[in-house]
Amino acid sequence: MRILITGGTGFIGKILCPLLASQGHQLVLWTRQLKPRLPSGVTDYVNQLSDLEPDSIQAVINLAGAGIADKRWSEERKKLLITSRVKTTEQLVAWMKTQTILPQVLVSSSAVGFYGEQGSQVVTEQTLPTAGFTHDLCVAWEEAALAAEALGVRVCLVRTGVVLGKGGGSLAKMLPAFRLGLGGPLGKGQHWFPWVHLDDMAKIYAWLVKNKQASGVFNASAPNPVTNADFTKALGKALGRPAFFPMPEKVLKLLFGEMAELLLVSAKMLPQRLLEEDFQFTYSQLDTALESIVKS
Repeated sequence: MRILITGGTGFIGKILCPLLASQGHQLVLWTRQLKPRLPSGVTDYVNQLSDLEPDSIQAVINLAGAGIADKRWSEERKKLLITSRVKTTEQLVAWMKTQTILPQVLVSSSAVGFYGEQGSQVVTEQTLPTAGFTHDLCVAWEEAALAAEALGVRVCLVRTGVVLGKGGGSLAKMLPAFRLGLGGPLGKGQHWFPWVHLDDMAKIYAWLVKNKQASGVFNASAPNPVTNADFTKALGKALGRPAFFPMPEKVLKLLFGEMAELLLVSAKMLPQRLLEEDFQFTYSQLDTALESIVKS
């Protein structure tokens, strides 16, 4: 297939693009960078959707969005977090409407933030959400993507957990402190932490593109979530360093403001639909996943 990808130069895109290329797909990035460094496997890019040859795209993968944990959540920043996701998605659907031959599928990012605070209950795709900023953001993002269904396009929504991989994401921010032996649990450490290895994250997107029966919401996290305290212990073990310096909730809120919600929210998310449809995770256990990242 010829696949259009947004956000392809990001953390997930840099692993997903070579995977898709190895499966025989042709990849085109839509990027606002005038001279982007193209990930391995990408053959072309456009700065405007109108630059695409008409009816040339069979699938769309939408990864675009400003980094949700990059800066404190001022009102201005929250608007950017929403518009960078929703506007891009709306533009993709508007472009689809101009095509005589529509893409077969849109696989669009969302996040575990859709569910909000869930305590210790198991979170599946059927779990009712708790209100909050991240839920509102994800709802607007998902609704923009679901508009493609009215055109006859298959839509998959990927509610992503915390992606663990080398060279980026949350782990890159944690490692310096942990390598110095200064890591530790956040708050009381009892909140649930839905994680997924970067390689499995790329596999999920490729699998959703390929499997024509797949549509709707999919939780993208490993089948064995852990508490923050257990994650802390596992990361310390993988690094061979102590990890017992706690970061009190009050300090987190002082440092990060409203964004501390991301670090303290509890969601024991399971990839129920992926498991029901026999998706095979390479990394289902946290110890193995962290070892592969730290030693790579």
